[in-house]
Amino acid sequence: MATLPVIDVYFIEFTFTRYAILRFRVMIELKILEKEEQIMKRALSIFAVLLMIPVIVISTGCATQNGTANQTEGSDQFYLVGISQLIQHGALDAATQGFKDALTEKLGDRVSFDFQNAQGDPNTCASIANGFVASKVDLIMANATPALQAAATATADIPILGTSITEYGVALGIEDFKGTVGGNVSGTSDLAPLDQQAAMFRELFPDLSSVGLLYCSGEANSLYQVQTVQGLLEADGYFAKLYPFIDSNDLAGITLAAVGEVEALYVPTDNTVASNTGIIDNICRPAKVPVITGEKDTCAGCGAATLSIDYYDLGYATGEMAHKVLTGQTAISDMPIEYAPRFTRMYNREICEELGLVMPSEYEAITD
Repeated sequence: MATLPVIDVYFIEFTFTRYAILRFRVMIELKILEKEEQIMKRALSIFAVLLMIPVIVISTGCATQNGTANQTEGSDQFYLVGISQLIQHGALDAATQGFKDALTEKLGDRVSFDFQNAQGDPNTCASIANGFVASKVDLIMANATPALQAAATATADIPILGTSITEYGVALGIEDFKGTVGGNVSGTSDLAPLDQQAAMFRELFPDLSSVGLLYCSGEANSLYQVQTVQGLLEADGYFAKLYPFIDSNDLAGITLAAVGEVEALYVPTDNTVASNTGIIDNICRPAKVPVITGEKDTCAGCGAATLSIDYYDLGYATGEMAHKVLTGQTAISDMPIEYAPRFTRMYNREICEELGLVMPSEYEAITD
């Protein structure tokens, strides 16, 4: 059998080895090119991102400017309103409801309320007001004089609107009050025509000669009312005596003393009285002593008649003021105090029947 020459075998091995080396080098170069291509692609991607950054910044800036404009116009602003109510009784409850209804009608779900009831304690009013300041509410609605006083003490920055306040000058210690508080306070007043309330005694009880004026000594606006009515009654020839009580604990004792000395009683828009009308009624009705009250809900509990505002309407008007303040339509410092637009003569049918009173036709029976 023939065999290949030795030189040929070496030649084949040499050729194969060169081929393998060349192939290995080609593969390495291809890998290098592939890596370079990947690096180039990554560089291009990074470059594209860098090019987009100015566009994103500009777009974000425009969006922020538009958002600020919308908030300024009030189109998408959300508001948190704190409500501090001294105590729960019909008049204050109605004012709070009217306030919330007015704001909700104007702002829909863009307003929320933090309602706090002080349970008749002025110290709790102070705690509530300080809590509202800490929460950074957009506006405080203070329902009744102690709530207003506490809020005004707690902050000079957050807008405060009062309601169910008889006289703002008395409540805030403003001498020669002209109708506008200024600063961060305004609101609505529940002051009824006191001269017309005093005249109801002569109209309904012409044969009586003495009237007691029952009020809580801790409520400055109650004192203002009874002193005013006392002067009017005395000018009309009545004997008129003040009967102050400290709180509900001595209300019964003071009422008993008054019933033993006078023929009729007057109670103003007093929150402690309004929350305890049953005490007064249980003493005055059996004694046949008629009571003229400062507002409807107190009259429904213990009175014969009243000349009253509508507290729901008063609260609603306060809510309309709040909308103007929140949306920047009016500066609260320029807002004068607003008063109830109308007053209604009303009577308690059940009590008047027991007293044998026939009421004039212009008086409306209290139905709720």
